[in-house]
Amino acid sequence: MRNMTTPDPLDSLKTRLAPLADPARAVSMRAYQRDQFDFLGVATPERRAAVKAWAPGLPWPELLALAGRLWDEPRREYQYAAIDLLDLRRKDLPFEAIAPLLALARRKPWWETVDGLAGVIGKLVRAHRACGARDAMDAALLDDSFWIRRIAMTHQLGWRLETDEARLFGYALRLAPEREFFIRKAIGWALRDYAKWAPQTVGCFADAHEDLLSPLTLREARKHLA
Repeated sequence: MRNMTTPDPLDSLKTRLAPLADPARAVSMRAYQRDQFDFLGVATPERRAAVKAWAPGLPWPELLALAGRLWDEPRREYQYAAIDLLDLRRKDLPFEAIAPLLALARRKPWWETVDGLAGVIGKLVRAHRACGARDAMDAALLDDSFWIRRIAMTHQLGWRLETDEARLFGYALRLAPEREFFIRKAIGWALRDYAKWAPQTVGCFADAHEDLLSPLTLREARKHLA
């Protein structure tokens, strides 16, 4: 239980974000997310600067609990702030944090929070891969939620030549029959990212599986290939 003599970090963040709110921007931000969420109207650079100045130095279990409280807030910027905070403190998060982060991704899911958490999860998997963290992504690939499967597909973004090629291509083939737009886009996105470092390998994979991969996936995968 939180010590009632110390300030509530959630209240502290609200105090920081309130002056940055722009009602006009909030309307356009809500429209961009198909009117699914309410917004304060805080611009991304201002929000990230506020979170960086605020970020409390909590032990990782309390950090995850705070992220959960931020997720409960009705304004979408608080979910973004949770992701900002987790990313700032990712070096303090152990392998055991992956499961709670996946659980967080199931709540109020849409592409922007799912992809934000995928970035944090991917960094954790990369840091802890010697401890079996990649097995968590193998399990996520089989999850009932296509959002969790999307995280499995995209978690290696930015890994460059450290990309686990067998998993990248294996995951792509496993998910290829799915008709969900966000899955097809994710496969193409992951392939396109790796193509920056292994263009011939990705090109050969796309050519070899042209009949299985969707046109959207192929278009994304080949976007920057000669």
